[in-house]
Amino acid sequence: MRTSFCKTLVGGAAALLACHSAWALLPIEHWTQDSGAQVWLVNSPTIPMVDVQLNFDAGSRRDPADQAGLASAAAMMASKGVKAQGSAPALDENAVGEAWADLGASFGAGASSDALTFSLRSLTDGSLLGRAADLAARQMAQPSYDDAVWQRERERWNAAIKEGNTRPAVVAGRAFNQAVFGSHPYGQRATEETLARISPAVMQQYLARSVDACRAKVTLVGALDKAQADALVKRLLAQVPATPKAQCAAPAEVPAVQPLAKADDIQIAFDSAQAQVLLGQPGIRRADPDFLAVLVGNHILGGGGFASRLMEEVREKRGLVYGVYSSFNPGLDAGAFQIGLQTRPDQAAEALKVTREVLSDFIAKGPTAEELRDAKDNLIGGFALRVDSNAKLLGNVTNIAWNGLPLDYLDHWTDRVEALSADDVRKAMARMVQPDKQVTVVLGAKP
Repeated sequence: MRTSFCKTLVGGAAALLACHSAWALLPIEHWTQDSGAQVWLVNSPTIPMVDVQLNFDAGSRRDPADQAGLASAAAMMASKGVKAQGSAPALDENAVGEAWADLGASFGAGASSDALTFSLRSLTDGSLLGRAADLAARQMAQPSYDDAVWQRERERWNAAIKEGNTRPAVVAGRAFNQAVFGSHPYGQRATEETLARISPAVMQQYLARSVDACRAKVTLVGALDKAQADALVKRLLAQVPATPKAQCAAPAEVPAVQPLAKADDIQIAFDSAQAQVLLGQPGIRRADPDFLAVLVGNHILGGGGFASRLMEEVREKRGLVYGVYSSFNPGLDAGAFQIGLQTRPDQAAEALKVTREVLSDFIAKGPTAEELRDAKDNLIGGFALRVDSNAKLLGNVTNIAWNGLPLDYLDHWTDRVEALSADDVRKAMARMVQPDKQVTVVLGAKP
């Protein structure tokens, strides 16, 4: 079975690459099941396999503050064993791994800031896919959450936390997130203390309140038609709670990320060969209408690698840094806008000064015509690489589903980028970025 699966992947690679340019034009079908589960499907018949992602609004932003890490813990433990069910015996983590290997399929769970996610990849052969769906359904609904396994994994996690405390980039990043988000859940992080308050019983309670068919958002890309996809989703969700659609309540609102009222400069003493510098603030929601303008603006400012303005001004012209970048981390709420750089400790102050000057100038004036043209060419020219595999296309469809974007979003992506003017970019960046109200973290600089 494993050999057959590998041959299928290798044999389909050429066809996969040959057809990627047309994938943006494949229609996205969308419907709601009787359970309330919402489904998005791209029927991509080139390879006889399917990628599935099931998302629930149950990410770490919903962790209780004193149990930060709960969503990630519950997701991690989903692969560590399942309970017995009827005639099906319990499976420990080794047996679960062997079962997936025998199916030539894979299943995983993870938690981001916003979502609890389950992912399945399988060949679409009827018998194989059905068995894979049944095993995935058991892992979603009946993880064993074995206490001995959790104690072991918690100790590993605690060790990673302690090791992170010795890493300059980790320490600076933690301080930055805490200062940018304050008491908002986006700024929470797991600690030894919060992990100690998480038990298998707590994880089971989290699962019971978080995973319900009526709130599932399911995306599929692969060689399935609508009827087959609908049946697969029902099979995957067959064992999770199913509140009647009419009674399905949305999760409680999470307080919005608040803008910063003033600048905040944080100096952290740390014995390090390089100084770590981070500056930024709350940025943009993914569903914001200005997202593409901000994407282009950030590409020009510091997201375009060596072609970016920050890299040109701070590294190439002045040699002040080893590297410098800017990024946005959009989510259901405003994730962080961040500029990061590493430099010699004795150059940190000068590098920060020049970086702030470049940022302020860009926000005030926007991009030049040449910068805008280069950014558009780069982004539009690379669009095919965003959809050149089932997995990447699934990520794009999931983005559409999760953020309420139109079904034809991918079809018009390049046209919308091309239509942006320099003033569109300037206004969008100016709305999102306030250089005079930012957090600055400097770690390891010499006084």
